[in-house]
Amino acid sequence: AGQPLNYKTSIVDLLKLLGLDSSLQSRKELASELHYSGSTDDTATMNVWLIKQVYAELAKNGGKVPADWTH
Repeated sequence: AGQPLNYKTSIVDLLKLLGLDSSLQSRKELASELHYSGSTDDTATMNVWLIKQVYAELAKNGGKVPADWTH
């Protein structure tokens, strides 16, 4: 059923796996919520930063998606 998700290196695949919107606009909003200070127009850099932050938030939250992310 489709391509395997590469959730360890792809923020899009990780968000899909977590049941979250992986669109560019949603990733920009999530980056903003997590206080990303770079340019959201530099999507490659933002995505690398974002995947690290998402894993850190999951770790802090016992492996669960923070409730305020599912808006």
